[in-house]
Amino acid sequence: MDRISREDLFALLQDGAVQLVEALPVEAFAAEHLPGARNVPGQVSAELAAQVAPDRAATVVVYCSGRYCNRSEIAAAAFARLGYADVRVYVGGKQDWAEAGLAFEGHRAGATTGAGAAAGRPW
Repeated sequence: MDRISREDLFALLQDGAVQLVEALPVEAFAAEHLPGARNVPGQVSAELAAQVAPDRAATVVVYCSGRYCNRSEIAAAAFARLGYADVRVYVGGKQDWAEAGLAFEGHRAGATTGAGAAAGRPW
């Protein structure tokens, strides 16, 4: 499975060229998630994949809490098995994003947090 760095993910987000998927339970997603992410809290079915990432030809980036969480690897493998052409894993996940001071969405995130919000960006 291909991996993606925070910098490359950031660039894809700025271009709007990514389908971003968080592979964590609903409660963790609701609390905070990367901007624009969709949630896959469990196994990835064909129906759920089509809902959260409708374009099989577009880049799909899956992440979870951080480098010691394997949920993103499992979900990414499922997307690949379902025929998605470009599936990548953001191994650093939420931990790396937070350490970089970037903003989250969700009820715990607040309206303006992180360097991205200070620069007038949602991330």
